[in-house]
Amino acid sequence: MRAVICGAGIAGLALAGRLHNVLGWEVVVLEKAPRPRTEGYMIDFFGPGYDAAEAMGVLPWLEELGYPVCEAVFLDDAGQCRARLDYERFARSLDGRLLSIMRPDLELALRERLSFAVGLRLGVGPARIDPSPDGIRVTLTDGDVLDADLLVGADGLHSTVRGMVFGEEQRCVRYLGYHTAAFTFDDSEVHAELGDRFCLTDTVDRQMGLYALRDGRVAAFAVHRSADPRRPEDARAALRREYGSLGWLVPRALAACPQHGRIYYDQVAQSNLPSWSRGRVVLVGDACQAVSLLAGQGASLAIAGAYVLADQLAGARRVEDALHGYERLWRPVIRDRQRVARRTARWFVPDSARRLRVRRAALRLAGLPGASRLASTSLAGRQRPSLRQLAAVPA
Repeated sequence: MRAVICGAGIAGLALAGRLHNVLGWEVVVLEKAPRPRTEGYMIDFFGPGYDAAEAMGVLPWLEELGYPVCEAVFLDDAGQCRARLDYERFARSLDGRLLSIMRPDLELALRERLSFAVGLRLGVGPARIDPSPDGIRVTLTDGDVLDADLLVGADGLHSTVRGMVFGEEQRCVRYLGYHTAAFTFDDSEVHAELGDRFCLTDTVDRQMGLYALRDGRVAAFAVHRSADPRRPEDARAALRREYGSLGWLVPRALAACPQHGRIYYDQVAQSNLPSWSRGRVVLVGDACQAVSLLAGQGASLAIAGAYVLADQLAGARRVEDALHGYERLWRPVIRDRQRVARRTARWFVPDSARRLRVRRAALRLAGLPGASRLASTSLAGRQRPSLRQLAAVPA
């Protein structure tokens, strides 16, 4: 069996490794970018993806690449702490199954564990997709043609495969009213001040977070409200315009902000499709299950979704049956996480001083005995079957 996977991000790499290493499939991974993405932000990695990473044998490496965050602190313009979240307490509420890792490092771990037998082709993507009697024929942007038993769109929120097979992006993506960005910069004084804390601005309508990386750089994460879903032509200028009024260390971060091409910038949105597969074409990761950064667990769900899809392919007689089984099992999990994101968005980036004060009070309460587990349950969504239970159900 042969699979062509479009997208060398977290979901695509996790699926490629699983299909080749466990199922023995021949796998080709296409990535339209000329090189692996180095831009990205720190993520809290827990939930079903943590279980999947453990089952795939990659968890020890992720732990090596992870960062020891002691707390998340919310600071005012003078750098005074207004609220905090104790990460050790939060980790205990998840039975210690939590790590903080840069998203590019998570991709690196998955990419470097791929067998040399998995073809990874950079700078190329699909130009034409045609069903064939025995599967799918994919014509590439470089003119090459690949025949496969399965085509997977793992190419993110703005998926090319989804657009070519399922329809225009406007019909498949729900914009949530925010823009987000991430970049890294050099500033030894800022690096020293941050230590092992994840520091965020305690602000209305916009928020910037900073954290120190082990190589001496500082990573910045930003999110702000915007009624316009369009991404700006000049990301650096947009960041300086949106965050220029903030205090604390934000002016230094903006002054050191790199050129447009070295900034990750996107809208905050969710995927919303009536079906995740069509014939022998299937979507995985943000192409079909984007929950948005407001929900958290996006990377975790990407790995877990790839794991469930591979497991269904291993146990089904027909590829189409496996695709239907994957969606039947995994869609309720994604639907739940998307609901959580929409419900809690106003607390992620408060739109008023009153909501800002309420968030501070909630974070103070989270430090009380027993409250951390309640908070972690809220972040993780309703109780769902474990990854092992999902993988054990036949297609």
